[in-house]
Amino acid sequence: MQEQHLYEYAIIRVVPRVEREEFINVGVVICHWKRNFLRSKIQLDSKKLLMLDPLADVEMIQLNLASFEKICTGATNGGNIATMDLASRFRWLTAVRSSVIQTSRPHSGFANDLEKTLERLFEENVG
Repeated sequence: MQEQHLYEYAIIRVVPRVEREEFINVGVVICHWKRNFLRSKIQLDSKKLLMLDPLADVEMIQLNLASFEKICTGATNGGNIATMDLASRFRWLTAVRSSVIQTSRPHSGFANDLEKTLERLFEENVG
């Protein structure tokens, strides 16, 4: 029988007009400390975004989401935060903020397969 892994995850959101607090879910970030597993899956639906804010800067939001991904993976071109340890990167990515890119509060769960869990969470919350 496969071992269950305790993981944390958060839903990635785009809030085009922060003052209105309306958002669309665009991805999921999932973390498992012991397995050194920090992954995200992101997909921006620009039609949904423009329904919330017809003046939204889609290109800039896509660049910001790409930066989120770089920090998540620890990419060499991801800036100083991408060089931090896995736990610090996850905490930074999921910190409460008032910006266009936000996350839900972290949630936890148990899973046998973290990659499949990421896909399932994405489909349930974004897809």
